[in-house]
Parts: sequence; C-alpha cells; structure tokens
Amino acid sequence: MAVILITGGARSGKSTRAEARAKAFPGQPVYVATAEALDAEMEARIATHRARRETDWIEREVPLDLVQVLVATDGGGARLVDCLTLWLSNLMHAERDWESEVKDLAGALPRLKSPVVLVTNEVGLGIVPDNALARSFRDAAGLMNQTIAAAADEVEFVVAGLPMKLK
Repeated sequence: MAVILITGGARSGKSTRAEARAKAFPGQPVYVATAEALDAEMEARIATHRARRETDWIEREVPLDLVQVLVATDGGGARLVDCLTLWLSNLMHAERDWESEVKDLAGALPRLKSPVVLVTNEVGLGIVPDNALARSFRDAAGLMNQTIAAAADEVEFVVAGLPMKLK
C-alpha cells in the first residue's frame, strides 16, 4: 500500500501527475472528487477534469465524508482524492471540526490496503491575505498539508508540470 501526497500551486499540473500515479497501480482506479459544481465556472472545471480522464475510472463525489469513502472503496484499485483543499473548504463551510477530520484522515491512511493518491494546493507561498477568513483558510490548509504529508509515504511538489520528490 502506498499513500502519495501531491501538492503544488494552481494549474501546476498536480492533478495530471496524480492521475498518472494512480493509474500506474493495478486495478481499476477510483476518482474521489471533493468539488461541488455550485456555479458555472466550477462546472466547467469539473468537465475539463472528466474529459481528460479515460472512462475506466470509477467516480465518487464526496464533498465531506472522505474517510468513509476511502474505507468503503478499499481493496480495489488506487483511489485518487482531488482535492484536499476543496475538502477542507467544504468542512469549514459546513462548520465541521476540520482539525478532527484531518486527524481522522491521517490516522486512517496507514490502515488502508489499496493505494491512495491525494492532491492538495500549496496556498501559503503568496502574500498574506488581507482578510481574516482567507488567513484562517490559508493557515488551516498549511496545517492540513503538514499533517497529511507526515502520514504519507511519498510527497511530491509539482511546479510547471514538473514533479519534485520531497519525501
């Protein structure tokens, strides 16, 4: 079993890299989507991701209950979670205890049998946001990424489509 975390900035190529990593494992891959199509722009992004993937993926749309879906889909092909950053946003918007849910995810990952490839955004490389909500999200994302990176077997940082192995 492998847990692989792939991080990077927006449009860095991390999703494409994660798809390739997940497909390299035996079995039918499972795409675990955390995004919700709440507006036309997000609908277009989701459609672009779907069009890029081949039809042999099993899809699961999971805005909140990520650990439960990973457990339910265990024992088959690799699972690709795209992305943890949207999952975190969903948890915060739903006023759920994101810290507890991130800890639960980190604790569940080593117990899973099938590989898991997780995508997350590195949001802390820019300027300090000018409002409290954005700063709170940036800080939460940084803490989440540290927690999941510690639980992962491998961590890659993707820049301009080029992966760099960190762990």
